[in-house]
Amino acid sequence: MKIATRRSPVSRAALLQRSQAGPALFLAAALLAVLTAVAPGARAAGGLDEAAAALKKGPVYVDPRASGELSATDAGALAQKIKDSGKPVFVAVLPKAAEYQPNTLLKDLRTKTGISGVYAVELGDRFNAAADGRVMSRNSVRNLVGATQRSHYGSTKERLNSFVDTATQQASGHEPASWGGDGDGDGVSTGALVGLGALVVIGGGGAFALARRNKKKRAEEERAALEQLRVVVDEDITAFGEELDRLDFHPGEPGADDAMRADYTHALDAYENAKSAMARAERPGDVEQVTKALEDGRFALATLAARRKGEPLPERRVPCFFDPRHGPSVADVEWAPDGAAPRTVPVCAADRTRLEEGQEPMARTVQTEYGQRPYWDAGPAYGPWAGGYFGGGMLPGLLVGTMLGSVLMGPSAYASDFGGGPSGAEGGDVSGSDFNPDDFSGGFGGGDFGGGGGFGDSGGGFGGGDW
Repeated sequence: MKIATRRSPVSRAALLQRSQAGPALFLAAALLAVLTAVAPGARAAGGLDEAAAALKKGPVYVDPRASGELSATDAGALAQKIKDSGKPVFVAVLPKAAEYQPNTLLKDLRTKTGISGVYAVELGDRFNAAADGRVMSRNSVRNLVGATQRSHYGSTKERLNSFVDTATQQASGHEPASWGGDGDGDGVSTGALVGLGALVVIGGGGAFALARRNKKKRAEEERAALEQLRVVVDEDITAFGEELDRLDFHPGEPGADDAMRADYTHALDAYENAKSAMARAERPGDVEQVTKALEDGRFALATLAARRKGEPLPERRVPCFFDPRHGPSVADVEWAPDGAAPRTVPVCAADRTRLEEGQEPMARTVQTEYGQRPYWDAGPAYGPWAGGYFGGGMLPGLLVGTMLGSVLMGPSAYASDFGGGPSGAEGGDVSGSDFNPDDFSGGFGGGDFGGGGGFGDSGGGFGGGDW
């Protein structure tokens, strides 16, 4: 009797018993004028505390001593662009000064602001950025920072706008609630409030309605992508349950020892964790936790099977690239998708044999608008699904030249949901200083905020020392 069906995975108890568009020009011009008036920190004295306080109220801060780098009008336009996107992207333009220590600046700014997001800093004539892993993957930040630095823009305005254009497309999460405050006690002048009120009357709230529509559209897209993923993930969970059933292991059977029972318990826990994580999933990125649990469970089953047969324990390897349901890979072979360059991929024993015999591997296919396609040609929603199985760091290399690969390395709606992992606060949420600095990364050299590398230090940190 099967313990699971494709429609209804069984409980652990049963197993144990068994075994956009932009606003009008006029409105935009009026918005810029008002934003110039209400820009947080415009009259501040400068310093890290002032910068963090300003960024809690709005996405752009310009230290008064760096006002020559970005005018108030340009800062206001940049802030409005970020707010229209609804993304947690923070920008600070700062002078080279003693209070802005290069090797810890971004980490300290993130700590004092206390909000999960993408942080970009123009420090003197140098640029760098970092992000919480849940908001943007480590590779995405490094690639974006590198592209921005190497583009040699003629002005701070051009550089920051270019960075923001891409960062707001890639970042996940939402704008902080504190950006939409009523202004009470935040230093905004009465004249600015009157001007803002007049703008709302004149523009009919068009800009704000547009921002709300953008957020609603994003939420609808995420819901649709999650439902698309749910079909595939439920199949994965059911397949793993059936593997547990076929194993037919009884903890009290002759020859069973504590190591075998531990492997079996580990597999059962993974099964339950996968089901629970999928039940909690609210967005595509949450699926990564599900497939990560399934990968862990399948390795536990492979280990248990080896113990029961008296064979050497398997090496801990990622799943078969062609279909993670095949279980842990046993070898790395060269393979090329249609029209793309060869690359080395991890494969199971059966797919290794197929390739050696000149046959096509047994690829995992999913439903698309063009019919059944391999998952690597199925679109951005499958980034988190694959990231849980293979880890975000290795995916771009495995998938280069495929549809999913191009999405993961470009400004996709869901690309940033893979690889960074779902740990930490959602983008735009307040976490205070409770965040992992190793998960808040960017630039080149690893983004080691606490390890002495950073601005001007070739030992690591932001920008590979190119500050």
